[in-house]
Amino acid sequence: MKTIKFLSIFALLGVAFVSCSDDDENPDPVNEEETITTMTATLVPQGGGTTVTLQSQDLDGDGPNPPMVSVSGDLSENTVYNGTVVLLNETETPAEIINEEIEGEAAEHQFFFVPNSSLNATVTYADDESDYVSDETGENFTTTNPVGIVFTLTTTDASTGTLAITLRHEPKKPNDGTLADAGGETDITQAFNLIIQ
Repeated sequence: MKTIKFLSIFALLGVAFVSCSDDDENPDPVNEEETITTMTATLVPQGGGTTVTLQSQDLDGDGPNPPMVSVSGDLSENTVYNGTVVLLNETETPAEIINEEIEGEAAEHQFFFVPNSSLNATVTYADDESDYVSDETGENFTTTNPVGIVFTLTTTDASTGTLAITLRHEPKKPNDGTLADAGGETDITQAFNLIIQ
């Protein structure tokens, strides 16, 4: 009797394993979202002056603590700044540089820089996809779609306001430069309080 019960249970388990098998022997690869804990934008004034660093650091990710946001100093009036953005995943040791993935998938990423109406500053892209992506022949793509790892920020008169920096994953390209038109998913976004004097 015990043997019959054992064999019955074994047969049921076998049926369960068979019924749970996956018919798709070649599932699509999963492209997991990047973990980004830290965004640093560095603004270097052309012609000399003080470099300004904007940073958002959220070491607990989706945890209860808000990101620590810092701005190292004020911007100068009527100045052009060369800007770069670096993204890190500091949950790993050593910290993973997320820029490498963005550069490798430049067609699927774009930074957006949005100064609010009270900040007398404009931002222009200084890079595009062809700076990062090459096809298998080694020839650069001819696309001019921007990425935004490198940019310029130009100030005019003294003012205060915010500059929001957002990285979108799989935005529509080309787009009109707005988040609304670009769509896609937000990988990271942060507004920085700036003073121009």
